[in-house]
Amino acid sequence: MVRKTKEDALVTRNSILDAASALFAENGVSGTTLQHIATAAGVTRGAIYWHFIDKGALFDAMMERAKMPFESAMALLDKQDGDDPLGDIRAYATTVFRITMEDENARRAFEIATLKIEYTGEMAVLRERRAQSQADWLLRVEGKVRTGIRVGQIKAGIKPKVVALGLWVMVEGLIRTWVMGHDFNLMKMGADIVDTHLEALRA
Repeated sequence: MVRKTKEDALVTRNSILDAASALFAENGVSGTTLQHIATAAGVTRGAIYWHFIDKGALFDAMMERAKMPFESAMALLDKQDGDDPLGDIRAYATTVFRITMEDENARRAFEIATLKIEYTGEMAVLRERRAQSQADWLLRVEGKVRTGIRVGQIKAGIKPKVVALGLWVMVEGLIRTWVMGHDFNLMKMGADIVDTHLEALRA
């Protein structure tokens, strides 16, 4: 009986998260109420509050479950071999593009977090999560660039912080453009743009 209760609770929780994800993507976070989510999930508002203290906690759980494309591929930047830092950066970027194209939940999480939310009120705390994720990414890329300079793969005099921030803007901007229009092949276009950028860094 206890196992069944836990299983039922997990099913209900996932139904709430599924409904929230769909509604946030369609109506935006501020345009979606807990009652909207409860109705779509076929549960009561009380059931939502049993799992989540407020809409901010629900949103955070949805993002944690889906993982943003940038976060999902982060392990590729943690490789410590140092043999091919430019290759590691390329592998990371192209993996982000692939995840965005193939994983509907990850794509929806990116769309909601960048286009469908205002980081105010109860959602303000989630701005810190996004800022921390970006900071972690930038530090990893900066490290790869420094390694590339040290082993002679990247030109001396290149500024790691400038390269890292430029890559972030390029990759996120390309995904944002694709999400809004879907009028080009993200994998192919993304790989071509990243290759052009990285080749300019090569010693």
